[in-house]
Amino acid sequence: MGVDEPKPQPKPPWSRPSLGRALMPLAGLVGNRFRPVIKTYALTPPGFPSLERPIRIAALADVHACKPWMTIARIEEIVAAANRLEPDLVVLLGDYVCAIFGWKRGVVPMSDWARALSGLKAPLGVFAVLGNHDWRAGGEEARAALEAHGVPVMENDVRLLRPDDGPAFWLAGLADQRVEELGRGRFVGRDDLPGTLARIDEDAPVILLAHEPDIFLDVPHRVSLTLSGHTHGGQCRFPLIGAPVVPSRYGQRYAYGHIVEDGRHLIVSGGLGYSGLPIRIGMPPEIVLIELGGQPAFRPSP
Repeated sequence: MGVDEPKPQPKPPWSRPSLGRALMPLAGLVGNRFRPVIKTYALTPPGFPSLERPIRIAALADVHACKPWMTIARIEEIVAAANRLEPDLVVLLGDYVCAIFGWKRGVVPMSDWARALSGLKAPLGVFAVLGNHDWRAGGEEARAALEAHGVPVMENDVRLLRPDDGPAFWLAGLADQRVEELGRGRFVGRDDLPGTLARIDEDAPVILLAHEPDIFLDVPHRVSLTLSGHTHGGQCRFPLIGAPVVPSRYGQRYAYGHIVEDGRHLIVSGGLGYSGLPIRIGMPPEIVLIELGGQPAFRPSP
């Protein structure tokens, strides 16, 4: 007896290439395809003194290089805008590869976007962590591309940085928390927060780079400030309701902005590129500038 072959299921209309091409101009219009805004945070978290000249950190997250939404030319514009801020330190918070499916005209080779990002300049250096989409595309290749162009990738690693006119501080880079998906919202990561912090052998403030902000719940008070990306701020944010969709176990709790919990500080970038659909509503692409030590020292409530 023969076996009936299953009937092909129609694809949803938004996945059809012809419709996708037709709607690309509209997506670009709604998607805030303009120069990124500069989102500035001035704070003095625990462990940092008030400084006459704050330490300036530029943070870039979720570039998601692809054509036509995040081309090399656009990345170079973003790099130039970040350099004009004259930061002391630049951190790259992961997800450099394309995360749009069916709405793109081509990918950007890793070597190309890595070369463009290597144009970032800062006296204390440029450091990176990888994101979950980088691992989907080939995490080791993404790391090799960045390091081949002089950008160190920190995988559960730490560096002690010594500004000329400010206090020394540790920069800790956490490996990604979503390297492999197990289904039902469960993931296997390469992150080792206790092992990373155990490598710190000198008393100085700690800044932690972690692509996904969900780790913040486990970050100890030893860490002065955690910097994350991944969520894109929800990518679409609306008055009153915020972001309806956030790729986090905690919903909107760690979706975007400066979050303080129990005296611990987290800043989540809204990112630069797109995931899923090339649309941003109420959440423009942004370069984050953090000015550390420019405000009175933070004192947690008793």
